[in-house]
Amino acid sequence: MSHGLEVHVDGTASFVSANGVDAWHRLGTVTQGALTAEEALEKSYLSGWNVRKIGGVNAVEITDHGVTRIDSPDEYFTVRNNPKTGAVERLGTVGRVYEPVQNEAHTEMLNLLMDESGANFETAGSLHGGKNVFVTMKLPMGVQVGGFDRHDLYLAGLNSHDGKSAFRLLLSPTRVVCANTQAMALKDAQASYSIRHTVGAKGKIAEARKALDIVFAYVASFEREAEKLINESLTLGEFEKVCEQIWPINEPNPGKRKITNHRQRMGTLRNLFENADTQAAIRGTRWAGYNAITEYLDHHAPAGKNPIQAAETRATRTLTISSDASKDKQKAYDLLALAV
Repeated sequence: MSHGLEVHVDGTASFVSANGVDAWHRLGTVTQGALTAEEALEKSYLSGWNVRKIGGVNAVEITDHGVTRIDSPDEYFTVRNNPKTGAVERLGTVGRVYEPVQNEAHTEMLNLLMDESGANFETAGSLHGGKNVFVTMKLPMGVQVGGFDRHDLYLAGLNSHDGKSAFRLLLSPTRVVCANTQAMALKDAQASYSIRHTVGAKGKIAEARKALDIVFAYVASFEREAEKLINESLTLGEFEKVCEQIWPINEPNPGKRKITNHRQRMGTLRNLFENADTQAAIRGTRWAGYNAITEYLDHHAPAGKNPIQAAETRATRTLTISSDASKDKQKAYDLLALAV
């Protein structure tokens, strides 16, 4: 399925989950208990792909003047063996120095982190026809904002087999009460760690224990910034101004549909801020304003009429730093933290 979770010819999906908590947990088969690396790969059909590079590519052009053949020694295909049929499938076009990172190496690196941190495997899956793969782990430490607003911490390993992105580790705090994924880019802490697909990448992956330093630095920074927001009040009028800056109507004469969508969005956001049970303990604070916006983006923003497709869209949003939802979350944080 090109738009999201990979679904095979027999109807099974390349996804496995240990628990049903977050947006990405709403897809595929849900199992009980923590997964091992081997179980995560086997149950999500990520084992034995044998991702490899085939090159170079010979381009042929046929015109009235004859046949022109162009050698392109620096251009290669990445291919895999389909985990269900064994058929060879093209994943992407890459350069000469690109080196594939197998899914097994992916979880091998995460195993190193699990040994160091005591984390448990949670989910694993394949997106966009095998072009992208993810494995997530739940870290044993959590965050208590204000001493009571609890967040679990997840570490996602994201691998690309089509040459469009590096192997990345992404840290995501998730607010337990409403399963909001937080996406704050903080000034003094990173929430991701990238490894290029080049010769020696596997050795670099072994060094990814350094990512734990990023985790601890981010947790401390996240908790500190969240504490500032929870200790500052926010009126409904101030909240509405923030929302208007995130979703402005810039046209002098907007159409009826745009006005209707804007009013519906603002109505949902007001209700989340003023009345939602998920904000009850933090009502009237800047932290509540931020979480009302993230709750809207994670659970209420339009994602398609088909429930399965909508779930896939929301799952992909949570695992994509560059998604519009992640950008809107960052803008919300920047606006609300500006006056603190």
